Amino acid sequence: MRTKLLIALTLALSLGCTTNTRAGDEPATAPGAKADIKDKDENVVGTATFTQTEEGVRIDVEITKLPAGEHAMHLHTVGECHGPDFKSAGAHFNPEGKKHGLENPEGPHAGDLPNFTVAEDGTAKVSVVAKLVTLKEGEKNSLFIEGGTCLVVHAKPDDYKTDPTGNAGDRIACGLILKP
Repeated sequence: MRTKLLIALTLALSLGCTTNTRAGDEPATAPGAKADIKDKDENVVGTATFTQTEEGVRIDVEITKLPAGEHAMHLHTVGECHGPDFKSAGAHFNPEGKKHGLENPEGPHAGDLPNFTVAEDGTAKVSVVAKLVTLKEGEKNSLFIEGGTCLVVHAKPDDYKTDPTGNAGDRIACGLILKP
């Protein structure tokens, strides 16, 4: 009896440690990737965590020091974030060869994400699910491709239609997506 109780208790504790469920949320798991988001001067202005879910990759972003207003955010194809213009990040992540834009009938790119708003104090908290990407290595749409990928924040909002960039303006911050 004592052995069965110890086994049951051990099993219950181990399950409780691997899953953290909040009302209305999917079970939380350990992040599959992280990114320190830096501005053109290499200052860390935010962080992002990437978690694989059944629907895609959940991206949780916390911004601490960016200009107030609406901004675009995209996943890019090259794992390099060299300021001041972050052109080193390459184009939007687009393994299917689609047109840009969440509202484009010929799109979207897998790396197209919704706009977000930075408050007057320079902060923002964003949580989105990128349904067209995965953290599973070896998949065509994996963020862990050879050469890496990154998360880029743009100066303006995305218009969700214009190919190839959505008229989102300059790249103002960038974070290399890395396994923790």
